[in-house]
Amino acid sequence: MKPKDIAAYIFLAITWGMSFLVLLKVVHAFGWVGAVTLRSLFAGITLFLLAAATRRRLDFSAGWQHFAVIGATTVAAQLVGLSYATPRIGSAMAAILVAAIPMFSMILGQLWGLERMTVRGLAGLLLGAAGIAVLVGFPAVPVTSSFAFGCAASLFSSFAAAFGSNYANRHLRSAGSFELTGSAFLFGGLMTLPLLLAVPVPAMPRAIDFLYLGLLACVMSALTYVVYFRLVSSIGATKTISVEFAVTTIAVLAGTIVLGESLTIIQVVGAAAIIGGCILVLDPFPHRMKVAVLPSTPPLV
Repeated sequence: MKPKDIAAYIFLAITWGMSFLVLLKVVHAFGWVGAVTLRSLFAGITLFLLAAATRRRLDFSAGWQHFAVIGATTVAAQLVGLSYATPRIGSAMAAILVAAIPMFSMILGQLWGLERMTVRGLAGLLLGAAGIAVLVGFPAVPVTSSFAFGCAASLFSSFAAAFGSNYANRHLRSAGSFELTGSAFLFGGLMTLPLLLAVPVPAMPRAIDFLYLGLLACVMSALTYVVYFRLVSSIGATKTISVEFAVTTIAVLAGTIVLGESLTIIQVVGAAAIIGGCILVLDPFPHRMKVAVLPSTPPLV
């Protein structure tokens, strides 16, 4: 990778990894619904203002209904699940379960005919599923109903993100990153807005809380997605999505060091199994085997 690509990769890993800590503060101040709604609306508005400032022409000819589905899944459902789960299971556990997104994505891609299942991929799915079972089944805290619902919400969040990614791959391949990301955040924010009637903001947030919200929405959501899509175009989607491994590692370290969260040895094994499964599924750094062949014979890969 070029130096600017390495810098972008490191920026995404650190920013998304640390976002779990900021998310906890935003959820505490605005509630788990308010955190999603305000974060999404602020991020969407930021992206469209940035597009207007740079005089970027936006094309929504693919159809608003497709953009709405992305907003409902990759933003509304994913962030609702994540915001609900993180305070209940801890940022470290939430970050590890988020790493299951590539496995859910491969299953959906197989069902929709977008990808072909390989023996390596199947092994990764089985290893990752075993890791999730170990992680959830042997927690470092007592298994309460709150913990169980939190784990379920986190897994639902990962599935929603995988569904949205595959849906976009199927219906919005021609859409630009600004159109896709900006509309997804706006639709997601508008869809979750009515939920504030059921789960209102608990109290008047402080000035520092709005600063955390702005950091989470404008930098850790809007800006990171712009960097992410540019990195995809530079080094490819497979290598770029491997940043999830680094994100999980940083988030777990931050949770244990900054927040004092604990993980049992068996949970560490489960986390390693999930990350190992994702590596098998993604195969982020495949190596070509070069062999001597006749000119008329295709090379073996």
